[in-house]
Amino acid sequence: MDAAEYTNIAALEREHWYYSGKRRFVRAWIRRARPPRRDDTLLDCGAGTGLFAEEMAADCRVLVLDDHEEALRILRTRFQPEQILSLAGDRVPLPDGSLEYVTALDVLEHVPDDAAVVQGFHRLLKPGGLAVVTVPASMALWSDWDVALHHFRRYHRAQLRGLFSTDQWELVYVNYTNVLVYPIVWAVRKWRALGKRLGWSAPAARTEDRMPAAPINALLRAQFAGLARWRVPFPFGVSLVLVARRK
Repeated sequence: MDAAEYTNIAALEREHWYYSGKRRFVRAWIRRARPPRRDDTLLDCGAGTGLFAEEMAADCRVLVLDDHEEALRILRTRFQPEQILSLAGDRVPLPDGSLEYVTALDVLEHVPDDAAVVQGFHRLLKPGGLAVVTVPASMALWSDWDVALHHFRRYHRAQLRGLFSTDQWELVYVNYTNVLVYPIVWAVRKWRALGKRLGWSAPAARTEDRMPAAPINALLRAQFAGLARWRVPFPFGVSLVLVARRK
């Protein structure tokens, strides 16, 4: 991502419904699927500002991985040097089977070879270890937001599930989330794209960069975090979450 995008995220992520809701349901899935112990180790891949890993440090040992200098600059203010990892070529510099958890929250869409990244998760996890992944869903929602964040793709459920082969993984949960706001997001992004094509003046800030009023923010966070734990197989959503256990 561009440096300005890290600034946007850092300004919003602690309270904004999307970022705080995502952290909330990922923590909930980790505790439901494999409750962490203090001596367990979690690697947060593409850690960004490191806020999720910082929150998880109350439950287990955390490591953070990123390869963007702006992210690393922020991570150095939150973590000890031995907790911060950079890629060694295309490889995470950790031994095989050394982790209990790997998280990748809105990361896979940023890499050209997402299958290779998932294979790396399998290498790093111990048998029974947990991978938790979130990604943006539905190419119908592709917009200037995806371009600004340097996305390669948005996913559908079968596409994400296909990265985690059943001979290597037990799929605990795969589902769309952020379901209720899908029509609104679709309409806003299509309207913005139309305006750009017709040369209308763009708003000063994207909708995604704005903090809603507190009651609306709380309501949006509740639906996002709450529905991400339902077992109902939703047919669409703005995001996808996958929880997989290494065989």
